[in-house]
Amino acid sequence: MKAAVLHGKDDIRYEEVEDLKVEKDKVKVNVKACGICRSDVPRVLNGTAHYFPIILGHEFSGVVTEIGEGVTDLEVGDHVAGVPLIPCFKCDDCLNGNYSLCKHYSFIGSREPGAYAEYIVVPKENLVKIDKSISFEQGALFEPSTVALHAYKLVNFNKEKAKNVAILGFGTIGSFALQWARILGAKNIVVFGIDDERLKLALELGATSVVNTTKANFLEEAMELTDNKGYDYVFETAGVTDTMKYSFHLASNKADICFIGTPTKDITFTWKEWELMNRKEFNLTGSWMSYSKPFPGDEWTMTASCFADGSLKYDPSILYKTLPLSQVKEAFELFKTPGQVEGRIVLKTEE
Repeated sequence: MKAAVLHGKDDIRYEEVEDLKVEKDKVKVNVKACGICRSDVPRVLNGTAHYFPIILGHEFSGVVTEIGEGVTDLEVGDHVAGVPLIPCFKCDDCLNGNYSLCKHYSFIGSREPGAYAEYIVVPKENLVKIDKSISFEQGALFEPSTVALHAYKLVNFNKEKAKNVAILGFGTIGSFALQWARILGAKNIVVFGIDDERLKLALELGATSVVNTTKANFLEEAMELTDNKGYDYVFETAGVTDTMKYSFHLASNKADICFIGTPTKDITFTWKEWELMNRKEFNLTGSWMSYSKPFPGDEWTMTASCFADGSLKYDPSILYKTLPLSQVKEAFELFKTPGQVEGRIVLKTEE
């Protein structure tokens, strides 16, 4: 079969690899689409993968082509979305349903071969059946959707409290964080970003207002949208120092702030910035991946259901580009220009 194999730093090649065998409790999937997650970019461009050679890719969808012994809930021909985490199911965290926190996990497309390939073989637990009305591009967006929804579970999101919700950052995760706020009953949803075209998309997907953070007075404008009370829930999706600090200023008294974005630089808060947590008595939590009990969790079943009934909207503008897998090298070249890639790039195996 054909696959995109990473051999070393900035050395990813589309080439022939050995076909895969299906063992007990495993399922073979013909991959139709796989998103490029931002976590894959340094693995390719900086050579930070766990080992070489490796096939990356963990945001995938496709069609079941073969099932192993012991698989009873999937059939050949089913359309599926991939669940990349493989927890141990034995540690205390797993037994408590906190699979994202498992210390003995494996991960498809990172610690073992992934879906930048024509086919992949995975454990039966790592597939979610999806309605055939859902496009494969949508199926490749399941994982970022579940990441956003997991944050809402962590803050025990309550629509009665959610008069004002702030979404900081409007990449792929931000687009789903916005939509889950709408689906779960938030009243006033304000999206913060730096690109006016992307912010227009936010309005189309359900934001009640948008704020461009490049404006000099954007914090004042944002607070006026809440009658200067602040935001009851703040979801930071970019992992950027500025937006993480903005969240402290935007939070209302007794707010819930959730950091979904993964920072890549050291962060320093002034004492006045940090004191806002004391003065406002807000709750601050992080969010990691997207899993709950029973595995993989209702983050995944809700995504499948809401994509199928249309309440979770798919707009092609969420994607930056769709390219054939054979152009994987060109796809990663695009990330070499800072700020160029807005949204996901999806690789498709059929040209």
